[in-house]
Amino acid sequence: MANIDAQITFLPSADLELSRAFYTEILGLEVVVDQGSCLIFGVTDSSFVAVCEREDARSTPGVIVTFVTDDVDAWCDRILAAGGRIDNGPEHSDRYGIYHAFLSDPDGNLLEIQRFDDPTWASHP
Repeated sequence: MANIDAQITFLPSADLELSRAFYTEILGLEVVVDQGSCLIFGVTDSSFVAVCEREDARSTPGVIVTFVTDDVDAWCDRILAAGGRIDNGPEHSDRYGIYHAFLSDPDGNLLEIQRFDDPTWASHP
């Protein structure tokens, strides 16, 4: 079986330029591909989030795009300093063993900044 080389999460956007400003200025991500009606932002070397212009754009309930980092508080500070808003947190969840905060992009897509209590979380089978 062939390996998966990268992961991209695509989200709808009613206003591509507003989304560009949010993801670059508030989150500090870089546009790595501009396809005209879609923008792909680099998160890591093999992980990306993209927004595509859609007239009927609306968030999808139950979908959360999570950015994992060791320093949730620093990310929240950065978001607030750039004019963004934190909707909930940061706070610890004993249930999931995480420290996290939630925010929304301009189209209402739910984003999460998260740290796992267990630093070896990705190596578990």
